[in-house]
Amino acid sequence: MSTPKTQHSSTESSDGENRLLTSLLPPPPITTAVAAGDPHFRRHHVNSLHTDIISRQLPSEGLSFQLWPAATTLFSLLDTHLLHPHLPCHHILHRRRLRILELGSGTGLVGITAAAILGADVTVTDLPHVIPNLEFNVLANAEIIAAGGGAVVATELSWGNVDQMKVVGKEYDVILGSDVVYHDHLYEVLLDTLKYFLVGEEVVFLMAHLKRWKKEAAFFKKAKKFFDVDVIHRDTPSDGKRVGVIVYRFVGKQISKKKLENGV
Repeated sequence: MSTPKTQHSSTESSDGENRLLTSLLPPPPITTAVAAGDPHFRRHHVNSLHTDIISRQLPSEGLSFQLWPAATTLFSLLDTHLLHPHLPCHHILHRRRLRILELGSGTGLVGITAAAILGADVTVTDLPHVIPNLEFNVLANAEIIAAGGGAVVATELSWGNVDQMKVVGKEYDVILGSDVVYHDHLYEVLLDTLKYFLVGEEVVFLMAHLKRWKKEAAFFKKAKKFFDVDVIHRDTPSDGKRVGVIVYRFVGKQISKKKLENGV
């Protein structure tokens, strides 16, 4: 999953250790490492662009350094253009590029893909010690991003941190998140973050989620006090699981869906 699992930092290495590991691991040329079968690197083929996006994953460093099912779902929906009808279109009327913010980006696959396919300006975010690997993956795919007319910048964002949210800014059309509802002690700060970016703004939050715990229902119950929440996609269950990834759309209650669909 593309996720800020490192909000629960006690399960992961210290910032210094992660930065040291990140500084030591970059192989010579990335293409050489991929061709040699380096297990840290994975290719993700983008059919609509006839090319691959490369991501470096470091599972031993924690949950934020690996890819999870919900991120794969968003990647696929972007590639097949099935996500497009659910994106606001008011940026087209203003003749500017789509502006996207990704929460808990992890390896950055979703944000990088969105920039390349949609030609969007994307800000990928996560906790401080995840940023070096995020920046590495953005740089590794710089040519693909540029060819699609997009741009990606990586920056720190701890959920609920108002100062950091102010730095990130509020000029976005779409917020993306995958597997971000995973620990109940983060529900409130995630909701505070969503309220900052969505309430009172013409912005949609598209969240891919794989249900794992009954207690996750508490997050959705609280979210529905502030947002209209609907399901826009369901994956067929796979790998013996009883449920598949579900993609939700969150819209601030005072912003009507009709208004968003008309691109106002």
